Amino acid sequence: MSSKGYYVYLDKCLLPVAPSRIVTETESGSKSVTLTDGSEVNILKSPKLASIKLNFLIPQKNYPFLMSGKANKGAKFYTDYLKSLKESKRPFQFIVSRMGADGGYLFSTNIKVSLEDYTLTEDAGNGFDIEAAVMLKQYKDHGVKKVKLSLDGAHLQRSRPDSSTAEKPIMIGSDVIVNGRLYGTSYGDAPGQTRTNYRGKVNFINPKGSHPYHITTPSGLWQGWVTKDSLKAVT
Repeated sequence: MSSKGYYVYLDKCLLPVAPSRIVTETESGSKSVTLTDGSEVNILKSPKLASIKLNFLIPQKNYPFLMSGKANKGAKFYTDYLKSLKESKRPFQFIVSRMGADGGYLFSTNIKVSLEDYTLTEDAGNGFDIEAAVMLKQYKDHGVKKVKLSLDGAHLQRSRPDSSTAEKPIMIGSDVIVNGRLYGTSYGDAPGQTRTNYRGKVNFINPKGSHPYHITTPSGLWQGWVTKDSLKAVT
């Protein structure tokens, strides 16, 4: 797996080194039963929640292949971060943005997960660096829904919000309309050209940046970073 081709986020944290492997397992929820005549049929059901396994290096020092391109935060930052995700007992976003060898956008994964297990291994072969093995579980929101009912003549109707007024969320892979200036970094450095009613695509998101969204052309050619106010999701 190319170290610069995969940008992997656990919640808001960009992993310092792209995982050597990402394995996604999705088991069938279907069940086979035997009928009274001895024949077997398969009862199709929704698939079980996906499990995701990944291994990645937690470096102790600076390397030229670090994803951030900045000074290394140190292994303690990442080990503490994994601990906080586990102890928080809350789901978070798992995001993988995949880029081709030519820098073009391929596709992304963006799902809600929980951190089920993780293992930290210190091996003499890795020097002072630590190897992390993480297992994630797909998470689906659930709970009791409150329904407001209104009496209309002799019928009860479910009151629903007007979907036409709902704002569509912007995430990696979203098609957007851009009205604003492009920048070289997500922190507003290196201002460039301005786009007006330009249709593009989001390929990176840095929630900590003042210009958190990175835009490409519809075909995947990089454009630059923009502010949230510069974007509108294509509905």
